[in-house]
Amino acid sequence: MLYNKTVLHISIVIVNYNSQPDTLECLNSLSKVKSSGFKFSILIVDNGSKEAFVLPKKLKTNDIEVIRSESNLGYTGGNNMGIHYCVEKYNSDFVLLLNNDTIVDPKFLKALIDHAEKYPKAGLMSSKIYFAKGHEYFVDSYSQQELGNVLWYAGGSIDWDHLVAFHRGVDEVDRGHFDNQLESDFATGCSVLIRREVLEKVGTLDKRYFLYLEDVDLSVRAQKNGYEVHFVPQSIVWHKNANSSGGSGSGVQEYYQTRNRFIFIFKHGGWHQLLAGFRLGLNYILFGNNRQRLGIFHFLTAQFGKQPVL
Repeated sequence: MLYNKTVLHISIVIVNYNSQPDTLECLNSLSKVKSSGFKFSILIVDNGSKEAFVLPKKLKTNDIEVIRSESNLGYTGGNNMGIHYCVEKYNSDFVLLLNNDTIVDPKFLKALIDHAEKYPKAGLMSSKIYFAKGHEYFVDSYSQQELGNVLWYAGGSIDWDHLVAFHRGVDEVDRGHFDNQLESDFATGCSVLIRREVLEKVGTLDKRYFLYLEDVDLSVRAQKNGYEVHFVPQSIVWHKNANSSGGSGSGVQEYYQTRNRFIFIFKHGGWHQLLAGFRLGLNYILFGNNRQRLGIFHFLTAQFGKQPVL
């Protein structure tokens, strides 16, 4: 074992926002997860939902806890609230951030922990993530046998020349062709195991993002501090994809991805990226839609965190 403890402890943090059915389905899948050589607890952060999250009696155990924020703190704030709570209460060795609209394989957590013990330099480790069956972007393009085996994330790449971060393998039927790509430019916050020492050294999620690209930012910060980011194909998760933010391509998603793209560029880019960012911003102003223009305006006027999207 890597730690001076008899048993490792992992805290799983799940943020719920007006989506109790998804969260309950996620918890049901987690109830089938078995631990071997480690213990884990689950914390639900009810993130300003209109109706308070209620844990069913059958799931009320000492290993599942619910805390509530009376306001929507976003993905960043909700997870940070959960991280601080778990580290203080459980003295956890690892924190796993998991989207509430996921379904996990029973062996997904053990695969991550085994990987962490094998690779001590890995600070952030993400699962192989499929679209949940029927939630694929182009669902009619696949056979019934392929549904549920279409990749959503098989590692991440950052194209610094074109200022985009993208998932490897997205929309491809998994044939194991990404399984040998160990290192990743970024881990996805959909399912990421984070060493506690990383959080202590580089900090938690940057609250300015509120939603989207905060995981890419944390990954780059970890790498700048000497940690590696890994893709763990043995850890399997299925994702319903952006359910809590209105779905892929929604106005909320477009606004935050536009604004946060510039936060990321100006935080981590060099002169080449800053120049490319200036050209990109000008293109959005001249030819973009209202959400993109609003994202640029809020970036330029330092209106970060949660903002009204008209």
